[in-house]
Amino acid sequence: MAAALWWAVVASGIYHGINPAMGWPLAVSAALMDRAEGSLFKAVGALAAGHMLAMAAILFPFTVLFFLAQWQREIQIAAACLVIALGIFLLCNRRHPRFLARVPPSRLALWSFLVAMAHGAGLMLVPIYLGICRTVETNAGHAAAQDLMGSNAEIAVLVALVHTGAMTLSGGLIALGVYRWLGLRFLSRAWFNLDLIWALSLVLVGALSLLIVL
Repeated sequence: MAAALWWAVVASGIYHGINPAMGWPLAVSAALMDRAEGSLFKAVGALAAGHMLAMAAILFPFTVLFFLAQWQREIQIAAACLVIALGIFLLCNRRHPRFLARVPPSRLALWSFLVAMAHGAGLMLVPIYLGICRTVETNAGHAAAQDLMGSNAEIAVLVALVHTGAMTLSGGLIALGVYRWLGLRFLSRAWFNLDLIWALSLVLVGALSLLIVL
């Protein structure tokens, strides 16, 4: 169970990295404009930093809640329903938030943070994270709340790191390949949009989590 959940963290990271909406075309653009490969790696690093902050911003509030052991089932059900609701909202509302277009290209970390929040990238991890927390051996009746929160906080950091690492590696490799071999023409001719799949995947993750809890 725990191994499958960790693989889900990695798989979701790769999925986010492949999705152009998470920003790898911006890394290609930065390298092409500066005519320097180093600009690509700087851009990927900034995108990763913003994505990591978004993951932490979503996961840590649930870390604080999850120490209430007697409410674990209810918290998981609420989280699953929240993920499903966001997926349905994105299916119905296909427009991208306008405020994202106003973020300067030089602020890639901020842009990455806002995009991950707006698209629910961090929220997708919540049911998986809560499932991982349940696999940790803790005696809620005797363990101090601070110890339980600390244990879950460490898991939250590790989940965010593993997920962001997988996203950065997959997105970075695609950006590097496009920059070195495919070029700008590939972006204009072979652009693909995963918005529909993204929304459906949120619904799927939430539904599976709800099914497991119930």
